[in-house]
Amino acid sequence: MIDYETYCKIRDHRDRQGLSITQTAQALGLHPETVSKWSRRERYEQRAPVKRGSQLDPYKGMIVRWLEAHPLSAQQIFQRLREAGYRGGLTIVNMYVRRIRPPKRKAFLKLTFAAGECAQIDWGEYGSIGVGSTRRRLSFFVMVQCYSRQMYVEFTVSQTMEHFLGCHERAFAVLGVPTKIMVDNLKSAVLRRLTGMAPVFNPRYVDYARHHSFEIAPCNLAAGNEKGRVESGVGYVKKNFLNGTEFTDFSAVNPAAQVWLNEISNVREHGETHRLAPLTCLPRNAGSCARQTPIPTIWRG
Repeated sequence: MIDYETYCKIRDHRDRQGLSITQTAQALGLHPETVSKWSRRERYEQRAPVKRGSQLDPYKGMIVRWLEAHPLSAQQIFQRLREAGYRGGLTIVNMYVRRIRPPKRKAFLKLTFAAGECAQIDWGEYGSIGVGSTRRRLSFFVMVQCYSRQMYVEFTVSQTMEHFLGCHERAFAVLGVPTKIMVDNLKSAVLRRLTGMAPVFNPRYVDYARHHSFEIAPCNLAAGNEKGRVESGVGYVKKNFLNGTEFTDFSAVNPAAQVWLNEISNVREHGETHRLAPLTCLPRNAGSCARQTPIPTIWRG
């Protein structure tokens, strides 16, 4: 098979220069039969690629019938093919099964919330940090407003109930008290959760919720995606604030986080809401929501 440039040279030697087939073949270093064949063609055409067969081809119809009858895995299909005489490899079977039966992706219902309706909370952890002459596990509490995506973060060296409720108090002072708070199965909030049964809440958290008049909304089992806003917030704290930052002592963490919240996190354009200045819902006793700059965060160790 010659290329287009060589074809043009053959036609030039034959048509314009008037050379014979033998002379053209000698000038271009080609076989006379090649020159003769391409001299007779009016235009250049590439040879159509030859489709190579696969050892799997005779079995493809069989695979389709198996998949229509049962939700077999590629490994199960491979085993059946071996019994039917197939001598090829597993990789090509995997590729064919994936092509005719794309992997099923679990569908999630996207939750929407009104302003002030709901906030989500969670704990995050990030290594350890110096506290005086010792080192302690570094934890951080995150509350995210579901509507505006404004976030409150507070770092602690413990996840006790006292820290848990204290973080709530300071978050409420910044973000206001929502109608309900979504939690995963944190022991501080949910003592026991069994499939098909109502969750057993921590009595202290129930009393606290009654005091502030918010509803506890636990996520379903193995459904952390239901509080995806705060899980994204936890990841954002790790990747944007903590990653690459070194603190020698715990006393420096919260002041730095305060600056980060006020200057970066709570004034950024969110990827989903596309807001530069989020709607901040004031405490319910204020009776309104207003667009405003981030409220200075109150930090306590």
